[in-house]
Amino acid sequence: MGQEKLVAEVGSTTTVVSMYNEKGKLVAQGQSSTTVEAGDVLLGLNRAQEDLKQQLDQNGSFSGSLDDLEMYATSSAAGGLKMTVHGLVYDMTARASREAALGAGAVIHQVTAGELSQEDIDNTLEISPNIILLAGGVDYGEEKTVVNNARYIADSGIKAPIVYAGNVACQEKVVKILESAGLYVKAVENVYPTVDELNVEPARKAIQQIFQSHIVHAPGMEKIKERVNGSIMPTPGAVMEGAKRVADKIGDAMVIDVGGATTDVHSVTDGSQEMLDLTVAPEPRAKRTVEGDLGVYRNAKNLIDLMDESYFESGMSQEDMLNIIADWEPFPQNESEKHLLQLFAKIATFTAVDRHAGAIKYLYGPTGRQKIVKGKDLTKIRYVIGTGGALGRSKPGEKVIKELLKRYQPSKLTPPKDAQLILDSNYSLAAIGLLSVQAPEMADRIIENFAEHKAL
Repeated sequence: MGQEKLVAEVGSTTTVVSMYNEKGKLVAQGQSSTTVEAGDVLLGLNRAQEDLKQQLDQNGSFSGSLDDLEMYATSSAAGGLKMTVHGLVYDMTARASREAALGAGAVIHQVTAGELSQEDIDNTLEISPNIILLAGGVDYGEEKTVVNNARYIADSGIKAPIVYAGNVACQEKVVKILESAGLYVKAVENVYPTVDELNVEPARKAIQQIFQSHIVHAPGMEKIKERVNGSIMPTPGAVMEGAKRVADKIGDAMVIDVGGATTDVHSVTDGSQEMLDLTVAPEPRAKRTVEGDLGVYRNAKNLIDLMDESYFESGMSQEDMLNIIADWEPFPQNESEKHLLQLFAKIATFTAVDRHAGAIKYLYGPTGRQKIVKGKDLTKIRYVIGTGGALGRSKPGEKVIKELLKRYQPSKLTPPKDAQLILDSNYSLAAIGLLSVQAPEMADRIIENFAEHKAL
C-alpha cells in the first residue's frame, strides 16, 4: 500500500476526493456533483475519483491504482446528522448539550428544557432524529426531571440511539430505564457538572462515535463505508476537529464555512482574561454555531431579505437578484452570478459571525451600572479561515473576510483587525480533522505545510 492517502468529502451539493502524499502535500483533487437525487451517493464518489485519476494521468504524479490507497471520508449529504437535545435549565444543561451536539457536527432540530411534555415527545417523533442527547442537573443535584424524561422517551416508541450526559448520581437509573425499552445508550460525563463548568468534549466524542458506528444517512452510503478505511465522520465535525488541531498547533482560530444550505462558524479560543472575568456563563473553548437560514443556494431568498440598500448600489436590483436565483445552480455561469455569489457570501459571513460572537452588555441595579459579557469572546483569534466553495475557493472570498476584519462594532467581541486571513482553497480543513483521528501524523504534516506557506 502506498504512502499517499485519499480523503473524500461527500457534501450536500459536491463530492471532492483529495490525494495527499507522505509529506502532507496535496497532489491533486477530483470533483463531482453529489448524487443523492440519483439514489446512490457512490456514483458521485466514483465520478470524483475518475476526475482525480484524469488529473493524475495528465501531470504524471501518480502511476498506481487509486483502489490500492487508503481512503477516509466525511459526509454531510442528505441533510447531515439530525439531533434533538433535552436538558433541565436552558441556560445550563440544555445550552451545554446543544454546544456538544453542534461541535460534533450535528444539525439541531429540537431543544427542550425541563420536563418533557406530550407535545415535545410528538415533535421528537415527527423529527425522527438520528441521535438524542439527554442531560439534566449538575452532578449530585436535581434528579427527578431527567429520570422522568428518560421514562417518557422509553415509553414513546422512539428508536434513536441516546447519549446520556447528565447528573452522574442518576446515570445508572437512567441507562437502565432506556435500555429496558431496547434503546442503545452511551453514558458519558455530565456536560454541566457544576454551575460554572462546561464539559462538552465527552458528549461530542460519543455523538461522533455513534454516528460513525450506527448512522447511514444517504442512499448508497453503506457502499462508501465498504470502500473507506475507518468510519465516516460528519463533515462539520471534521471541520471542528480540524480547527482544534490547527489552533493547538499554531494559535487560536476561527473558521467560516459558507455553504449552499447553511453557514457554520467554528471558533477555538479561550478569549481574553479581561472578558472572561466579566462573562456571566461559561463558553466552550471550541464552539460551533449553525445558521440554517444562511445558505447561498437553498436559502438565497433569505439572504436577499437581509440586505439593506447598500447591497443594491452596484447596479443589481432586488428584482435582478430574484430573477437570477430562480434558476440558481451551485456553480456560477456568468459575471452576474459570480457577483451575486460574492454578495451572498458577504451577507452570510457578516450575519453568521455577528450571531456567533459575544457582546458587552450593561445591567442596571441598586449599585449602578454593571458591565457584563454574554457569549463567545473572539478578540484573541489569530487566524480567520474561510472554507467552503463560496469563501475558500474564490478570490472574492478573500475580499469578504478582509471586509469582515475591518468592521468595527464597539459592543461586539469579534476577531481583531490584525487577524491573519487564510483561504482553505483545497478543502484541507475537513481533511485535517478527519486525519487527526485516523492518521494524526499526516494531519500534522498538512498543518506544517500550511504554517510554512500560509495557505491550506
